[in-house]
Amino acid sequence: MSESLPPAVSASASVVQEVSAQRPSRAREQLEAIVHEELARPLLEGALRVANEIRTRHGEAVVALLFYGSCLRRGTAEGVLDFYAISSDYRGAYRSALPALLGAALPPNVHYVELPEHDLRAKYALISLADFAQRAAGASFDCRVWSRFCQPARIAWARDDATSAALVAACADAAVTMAARMLAWMPGAQRERTLDAQALWARGFDETYRAELRSERPASIAAIAAAEPERYDAVLRAALGVLAERGELELLRSEPGALRVAQAPRALAAARRAWRVRRALAKALAVAGLLKTAFTFEGWLAYVVWKIERHSGQRIELSDRQRRHPLLYAWPVILRLLRSGALR
Repeated sequence: MSESLPPAVSASASVVQEVSAQRPSRAREQLEAIVHEELARPLLEGALRVANEIRTRHGEAVVALLFYGSCLRRGTAEGVLDFYAISSDYRGAYRSALPALLGAALPPNVHYVELPEHDLRAKYALISLADFAQRAAGASFDCRVWSRFCQPARIAWARDDATSAALVAACADAAVTMAARMLAWMPGAQRERTLDAQALWARGFDETYRAELRSERPASIAAIAAAEPERYDAVLRAALGVLAERGELELLRSEPGALRVAQAPRALAAARRAWRVRRALAKALAVAGLLKTAFTFEGWLAYVVWKIERHSGQRIELSDRQRRHPLLYAWPVILRLLRSGALR
């Protein structure tokens, strides 16, 4: 169900207008066609229930909801569902000023929702459409948006067709950003290189997990792209086509599972240096986001511990005092997790 845009030109409306004014290239059209088809696929009933609850919490400030993550890949509502709530602004999404200020200063804010009557639980990040589009295009040291939304996602709800189109454009940007960054991580410094598509995605996801201090087994990270090799191959080819049309590389030959490209060695070396800086700054942002979560995510420490135990197998014990007052008493646990690499 769609609702008309308000007459005032908000930041999100500006993004929509900018997208509608663009004329995509052939490679861009191919990429957006793949993304559009994926985003439009139907959702699980449980995901729709959670999406409705998130909309109820934040009201008309929410202009769209994106469903993504491990539950989407597995086709199940068991576990914790992952969403991005896309808003027109931060102040309108909250009843109080503090979370709005924190969201605007260091987006996104992370929240948790449970529907016990349906045995559903979800984690969702709230971010403005303008910030979402900017981060998807790589115009930030924060890699969370483009590393997630170069992967398959679904539009759980959107205010109107123009907002849906803006999300398609942003998710296509995320794929291009990931492709551009992945090229720098692959071995070889010569001008012409043959790229293995699966190796590119696996390295890319491993690098972004490291940058975000996310705890996940290497086999689980590699399995993300391996689960849909044809999809990831098609997305990579289209994204590299966009980069070629921009003049950032030359596509020489294309074979199933592999592509041969040419890039200036200096540009490749510069991209590698840039990623090392970006990764360090992304880690700093991840730590800052973890600290901020203490003010926006009720029960955040217990959730983080649960997720680390689930993905790494590392058992973590919290005292009652640490659970009740994590900001005062849980620092030994947090520092131990950082030192052990469980949050890498």
